Amino acid sequence: MFERLDEKLKAALAAVQKPGRYTGGEPGCVYKEKEKLDLRFAFCFPDTYEVGMSFLGMKILYEILNKRDNIWCERVFMPWVDMKEQMQQRDIPLYALESKDPLGMFDVVGFTLQYELSYTNILAMLDLAHIPFYAKDRGEDAPFIVAGGPCVCNAEPLADFFDLMMLGEGEVQLPDVCDTIIQGRREGLTKREILKRLCHIEGVYVPAFYDVSYRPDGRVEAITAKEGAPAVVRKAIIQDMNSQPLPENFVVPMIGAVHDRAQIEVLRGCVRGCRFCQAGFIYRPMRERDADMLSKAGRSLCGNTGYDEISLTSLSTSDHSQLETLLDDMLEWTPKEHVSMSLPSLRIDNFSESLVRKTTKVRKSGLTFAPEAGTQRLRDVINKNVTEEEIERTCNLAFSAGYTSVKLYFMLGLPTETMEDVEGIADTAQRIVDLYYKNENKPKGRGVQVSISVACFVPKPMTPFQFVGQNTEDELREKQQHLLRSVKSRKISVSYHDSHTSFLEAVFAKGDRRLSRVLVEAYRRGCCFDGWDEQFRYDTWLEVFRDLGFDTAFYANRTIGLDEVTPWSHLDYGVSREYLVREYQKALGAQTTPPCNRACSGCGANKLLGGACFDYD
Repeated sequence: MFERLDEKLKAALAAVQKPGRYTGGEPGCVYKEKEKLDLRFAFCFPDTYEVGMSFLGMKILYEILNKRDNIWCERVFMPWVDMKEQMQQRDIPLYALESKDPLGMFDVVGFTLQYELSYTNILAMLDLAHIPFYAKDRGEDAPFIVAGGPCVCNAEPLADFFDLMMLGEGEVQLPDVCDTIIQGRREGLTKREILKRLCHIEGVYVPAFYDVSYRPDGRVEAITAKEGAPAVVRKAIIQDMNSQPLPENFVVPMIGAVHDRAQIEVLRGCVRGCRFCQAGFIYRPMRERDADMLSKAGRSLCGNTGYDEISLTSLSTSDHSQLETLLDDMLEWTPKEHVSMSLPSLRIDNFSESLVRKTTKVRKSGLTFAPEAGTQRLRDVINKNVTEEEIERTCNLAFSAGYTSVKLYFMLGLPTETMEDVEGIADTAQRIVDLYYKNENKPKGRGVQVSISVACFVPKPMTPFQFVGQNTEDELREKQQHLLRSVKSRKISVSYHDSHTSFLEAVFAKGDRRLSRVLVEAYRRGCCFDGWDEQFRYDTWLEVFRDLGFDTAFYANRTIGLDEVTPWSHLDYGVSREYLVREYQKALGAQTTPPCNRACSGCGANKLLGGACFDYD
């Protein structure tokens, strides 16, 4: 079979653009002898090779699993439309890049759920692998189909497709899951018997062990555990990030990834408490790695991979308590070894003159900041904790250091937003343009460019704004047009996201198990790569919802009651529902909450550490 597959694969590769996406063999790949293995794991990223190869989580878990002699982790990506057609025409099942073996030969097939608009790609990958969509339709010989990643915090629209899902941090739970499957197979247990063991691992959620009932009006009535599963599944967590080694090797892509550079994760979680930010809540509490550990790991990683750029990644890199020490340590070796640094996730309110000097040494492109809202009132509603004065101070520092372009991220459709708030986005950009020309130390003879990028707000589970309904598409379009009319300067450019995709994202972000039928039908009608503008079939989605009798406004635009049972009520990411309600109510009053490292506001995440998250003395 493999010889036939190999010949067909060669013919397919000759017929597609970018065949390097599908060949494997990159520097850093891991190969093992199959006969010496106890378990084979296929790590599936439901988007293209270039996107998936930028994902740090895959790199981390690839190294952790492959350090085990008895486990082989391989990579699988969603083929682009040309390769998908070739595979379907030539009957080439979806395969892993390292061995070229079809997914059906693996013990575990794992997907990372990063984005709601990748859900039809998951079905496409299962289809290409000739694996039935629904867990109930798969036999004993089928792989375990598992999932992890941020969207697991409400992956109920996908629940019927997966044998198990993993809440929280895969570094501490995935090896246990693999070992439990290995042991269960040795004992001759059935898949269901193995799942009964797996559901007692911290953070493991087996959807089949939970019954969901609904009220006549469509809301969830109750979620009931059975077969010994815990009533509430609590996420797994790494309590001490210094105890978890950083990757020292990456697979270096053959063709350019979206973010083709070395990456080190300086901290996990965030102290900010921005009320719209799902990641900021589900990764609580914030835990950081020591500067010395990070610098050594970064140097080793660059040396092993040959990368000449390294990114210090996190949700909020400039909140690291030793950031300037870390930069000093890295500036000791990065210039000598011709390695440049990038610092994403800089914050306006702690961007110091010293930090400007150090970032000027490592890069001199544009600066990117995220005020998120155009007026102070609305920034207080979302708990951004950034003032007009801090925005002006930061931009003046940057302009004095030689920067001439600033990119600003905002959202439209935030709770309580008015047209005055929309105008405030344009006003903020105009003030920055004016600041540049008033700055006596600005670069001589050069103009300024301020770019505004505006996303549509999507209410997400596990946040204080999970209770609010999304603006309708008509409302969002009206706000987009009002923003364009409010911009008066050619020094300001505006780009905004399609409200259609944001609407679909909201439906599945807050959806329940009944939506599995919608996903399957949409895929069968050709929906795939929904996150790609050129592939998105909005009219098809609307037809599917209508034909199957689903009211999209029930999911996307409806306000959820503060005491309502949500589809994700049985999943615990450490932050209590009571805290989310308090924060929502404070938002309606435009009251702010201080960052976690300045004062504890009692979100509940400290229970995951067994003590205080920070030393407040």
